[in-house]
Amino acid sequence: MLVEGEPGTLTGRPLRLYADGIFDLFHFGHAKALQQCKEAYPNTYLLVGCCSDEITHKLKGRTVMTDKERYESLRHCKWVDEVVEDAPWVISDEFLEKHNIDYVCHDALPYSDTSGEAAEGDVYARIKAMGKFLETRRTDGISTSDLIIRIVAEYDTFIRRNLQRGYTGKEMNVPFMKETSIKLDMAVDKIKQHFSNLFARKPERFQQRQSV
Repeated sequence: MLVEGEPGTLTGRPLRLYADGIFDLFHFGHAKALQQCKEAYPNTYLLVGCCSDEITHKLKGRTVMTDKERYESLRHCKWVDEVVEDAPWVISDEFLEKHNIDYVCHDALPYSDTSGEAAEGDVYARIKAMGKFLETRRTDGISTSDLIIRIVAEYDTFIRRNLQRGYTGKEMNVPFMKETSIKLDMAVDKIKQHFSNLFARKPERFQQRQSV
């Protein structure tokens, strides 16, 4: 017969860990951070809080994905046991008690509080002071901001690709003149490719015509 051990051990109750964030354009950096949380102890239950559009747009800025899309992305991550929708910007004692949270997981960098709720200026400062903070590590080279920068840097390329796939300039919020210019470039490229293909199939025919 197994004797119940310490929380987080295989013979004890699962440690209830909590991680929160925006999780826009959910990527492997997010997943690896959540994996660190889930695997911090042999026996854990990982709750992941995700902030709503309303509070995120107000305090951080617009997101690419809606809150419903961000919630659903988290539900399909293998490390997540439960998604807490409309998560608070600053974690309160009441929230910790309601969800029976043992530790809060995040990287150690101070996270600026734009809501004004955290007197220390770091939304996790009080959690750290309580001894309930579990540090995770960021994954270098990947972030939501990095992904957005890549898209912006290749703006015309992605507009062209989506026009080719049947999207309209209006759907992409592209000005009419910009859409027309890109479509004209696409038409010219298509003509160039057509003649290039003809020449590749019958180069001697074109050479004979040029020598006449």
